[in-house]
Amino acid sequence: MAALTAAWLADYAVHTQRAYFRDLADFLAWCQRERLDPRTVRPVDVGRYRVELAQPATGPAPTAASVHRRLAALSSWYQYLVANSDGEVVTNPVSGVRRPKVDRDASTTVGLSTEEVRDLLRAADRNAQEAADQSPRRRLAALRDRALLRLLADLGLRVGEALALELTALSYNRGRRTLRYFGKGGKQRERPLSPHVLEALDEYLAARAERGKCRPDELTGPLFATSGRDGTVGRLDEPAAFRLIRRLAVAAALPSARRLSPHSLRHAFATNARELGVPLEDVQDAMGHADTRTTRRYDRARHALHRDPALKLGDLYADRDDPHPPG
Repeated sequence: MAALTAAWLADYAVHTQRAYFRDLADFLAWCQRERLDPRTVRPVDVGRYRVELAQPATGPAPTAASVHRRLAALSSWYQYLVANSDGEVVTNPVSGVRRPKVDRDASTTVGLSTEEVRDLLRAADRNAQEAADQSPRRRLAALRDRALLRLLADLGLRVGEALALELTALSYNRGRRTLRYFGKGGKQRERPLSPHVLEALDEYLAARAERGKCRPDELTGPLFATSGRDGTVGRLDEPAAFRLIRRLAVAAALPSARRLSPHSLRHAFATNARELGVPLEDVQDAMGHADTRTTRRYDRARHALHRDPALKLGDLYADRDDPHPPG
């Protein structure tokens, strides 16, 4: 089934491939512990697996959305096997299992105001300045981190999309420097790069070329790279991006710094763009949402806080001079 599984994953974007691969690996490990053949698993077995997912023996319980996604990944895998395994797998045992209800408007992502995004970017700037007199490797990492944060903040990319970028993604069109990449669903997209992003990218790539003893246009490989002590180049991964965001958020003294994630910048892109009056359709296009309802969720999250009557009542009570009004 390895070849079929690889073919199944190939239909998804890189970041989805990673998530689904982890979900499938966890399920197959569970099957091994339970001495079950994944090809003949029954709905009742998947039901037990769902219970164990929702109520783990150790560690925190996952969100309903996480359990729902894991079961959706398994269902997709089984559906692919039913269609392509020549009778080796004949039914999808996940299709008959109820999945936890997910509130589509709810989100565990911690949002950021415009000023909080600025504070986070300033922390990245300070980090790059402080690294200027340190080792070339340390300086390069700090410049890379600053460029990544600016890109996530200005373009609202998914972190998986940003980290999957190759240097060849940098392009030029209609008098603008642009970024070409594959978004969710494998759709190719092109976005303009702001001077704010280009400044950081150019400085990072110049330092990377200097370390590699070549010109910036001769560089190859991932856009956001790691650099080994021996000069080897790798790709920055998502756990490293999470650590980076939280480290800089702590340096910026942001509330809930330990709960921030790269997706917080994507969330901020949507809410702050709408705050500026950018039309919903333009935000939808920029974020690569196929359905306007997905973009509207960010708007509802923003309005739920800004329009809460508690704010007006708090102002009313705070401004009242007479603690004992007549009547």
